[in-house]
Amino acid sequence: MIYNQQTGAFVPKKGPLFAHIILADEINRAPAKVQSALLEAMQEKQVTIGDTTYPLPAPFLVMATQNPIEQEGTYPLPEAQVDRFMLKLKITYPTKAEERAILDRMTGEDYEQPEPVLDPERILEAQRVVRQVYVDSKIRDYIVDIVFATRAPRMYNLNIEDLIEYGASPRATIYLTIAAKAHAFIKGRGYVTPEDVKSIGMDVLRHRVILSYEAEAEEMTPEQVVQRIFDTVEVP
Repeated sequence: MIYNQQTGAFVPKKGPLFAHIILADEINRAPAKVQSALLEAMQEKQVTIGDTTYPLPAPFLVMATQNPIEQEGTYPLPEAQVDRFMLKLKITYPTKAEERAILDRMTGEDYEQPEPVLDPERILEAQRVVRQVYVDSKIRDYIVDIVFATRAPRMYNLNIEDLIEYGASPRATIYLTIAAKAHAFIKGRGYVTPEDVKSIGMDVLRHRVILSYEAEAEEMTPEQVVQRIFDTVEVP
């Protein structure tokens, strides 16, 4: 809220969240208070300023980066905030060919200018189509089994309960289903297969399976635990 000297009233000044795409670069450098401000925006697609709630524009997408090496001056992200990100991708060093492409692109005389390829209406239309992709009842049960295996591994003959401090949340079930639908959509299919679930499952679950101290002592990674679940749970 900004004070207007002419009128003597406080008026809202909308910040950078009021956009279609938000890029939070090195989000773990933001203090906890700033990070918590994203919780309502990411879940409810709205921002409350004072006693008034303002809807965010649709579509509303949040992308964030984290530097895995530099830890000084960073803050750990709360699990509640991490859980609101649909996917977590790990980006490694580029290949030799990619490195050469980067060199040619960034050291030449002219920079390539980005060109629009979509407008917000087309993105919203694609989201509606993705929702219509068919998911068989057996695939839905398979997705639930995958998520439940992170919480009750013994039910699925997995001896990994000592490695998991907290299993995946119900958001994992929802996002795994939507992500599998989107993967099938990208592949040009109107139905989801188990391979769609497996292809996107690691990106959905790696940040939602919280490892125990024992797992960290054994230098286990969430990816290794999730892979054991995918290798063990029966595929329909």
